[in-house]
Amino acid sequence: QVQLVESGGGLVQAGGSLRLSCAASGRSVSSCAMAWFRQAPGKEREFVVAMRWSGGRTDYADSVKGRFNISRDNAKTTVYLQMNSLKPEDTAVYYCAARYGSIWSAVETYSYWGQGTQVTVSS
Repeated sequence: QVQLVESGGGLVQAGGSLRLSCAASGRSVSSCAMAWFRQAPGKEREFVVAMRWSGGRTDYADSVKGRFNISRDNAKTTVYLQMNSLKPEDTAVYYCAARYGSIWSAVETYSYWGQGTQVTVSS
């Protein structure tokens, strides 16, 4: 079992930045792939970025490449999502997710989810 708690959402103007945090705890977190997804009103949950806790390959959705960056703090078992050059279309509830094993971009492959944090980008 893995427990995830997100924080850091809020309201920001277009062009601004926010950093989301996801504190992870539980069994063998270091064996997990960690991901961020987002869900806008009336839309399906979509993949944003994923990485292995142990490092290596990182996958980004095309819509956020060059603007968002995922990182981790091993000592705090926390994953971060730095979001820069935010656009109104980035407005969504952002979810941290974890799965044991490799990186996947499909929502259904992740077993553990945080409660979500709202990000609103005004124009």
